[in-house]
Amino acid sequence: MAFVPPTAEKLGLYLGLDEVDAGRADLLIEQAVNLCLTVVKPLPDEATAVVLSAAGRAYINPQQVTYETIGPQSVQRPAGSGGLYLTKADKAALKALAGRGGAFTVDPTPDDATASPTWPVFDGRFPGEPYEPGWGYP
Repeated sequence: MAFVPPTAEKLGLYLGLDEVDAGRADLLIEQAVNLCLTVVKPLPDEATAVVLSAAGRAYINPQQVTYETIGPQSVQRPAGSGGLYLTKADKAALKALAGRGGAFTVDPTPDDATASPTWPVFDGRFPGEPYEPGWGYP
């Protein structure tokens, strides 16, 4: 099944807003989808959460304002809490949703391998022969 981008109404529900500017919301959703496609292509069906997260950040705080004062009220937002971008967590979520990323191992050992050596081990002595003195042996 192909990825279906969320609608402006879903972005409004995600943000808890009764009314959203549909044209602006659609543009931000489209751009968020394009950003997500730079990480994973094609997008998995579950990528809607990441798209809504990125579009929601841009819809609420498009200029990335971190501190604002209007009259006696002031608001301070975390740095980087606005604008259209993907966080590290967003990128990791997209990769995980697509079944990519994470640690893995590759075992190069053949299935028929044994623990015994495959060549004769010869250290210059014959079985039962004592070590010669002076060569570092006691």
